[in-house]
Amino acid sequence: MNSWHEFPRAAFDLETTGRDPLEARIVTASIVLVNGRGVPLQQPEWLVNPGVPIPEEASAIHGITAEYASREGQEAAGAVAEIATTLAGYFAAGIPVLAFNAAYDFTVLAAECRRHGLTAPDPRPVIDPYILDKQMDRYRRGKRTLVALSELYQVRLDAAHTSAADALATIGVADALARKYASLQTEPGELHDAQVGWAAAQAASFQEWLHRTKPDAVVDGTWPVREAVPAAAG
Repeated sequence: MNSWHEFPRAAFDLETTGRDPLEARIVTASIVLVNGRGVPLQQPEWLVNPGVPIPEEASAIHGITAEYASREGQEAAGAVAEIATTLAGYFAAGIPVLAFNAAYDFTVLAAECRRHGLTAPDPRPVIDPYILDKQMDRYRRGKRTLVALSELYQVRLDAAHTSAADALATIGVADALARKYASLQTEPGELHDAQVGWAAAQAASFQEWLHRTKPDAVVDGTWPVREAVPAAAG
């Protein structure tokens, strides 16, 4: 039986203004569609004027300054609409979308859609090599960043922290995981559902570990989209 990694699949990656996915704004985005052999077919990219300052620490990671984004970037509402529409089209066609640490990227997108009065795509099926790696090799020591996993699985990553390069590397890492672990070679919808449970269990385990030193620590295991917490009534 052929696996999802031998059929057309897409990868989605964002670079943003910050770490909090509910507050971060999109700065660059890439969605790469590849065929069954992993050859890119479509590779749209967006440079976005986020409408807010880009902190220097964020610029240091992805290389986009506030001045450059303001001068050259697309207006945010239009870019977000195009990104959401592109992803929705893939999901409607049953094409799995791969995203590394998907709960970040899809939460950022959902928050941006709310911000601009747009409808966010229903992200299914999503395949997240960050979740897959933690599930398949849960006791391995060391970092589990995209850079680290690219090195581990011998996937080329020439320009880390640029959305296009990270999207292509995400496909490579996910494909490597599928080749290594036969249990991942399943129908994309079934794998999506499994990751919902795996992400929750991984978060619960990490939260339990944190409680050794931080008894009030909370780790959100919602995947692939985290919802905004309603403000308390005052």
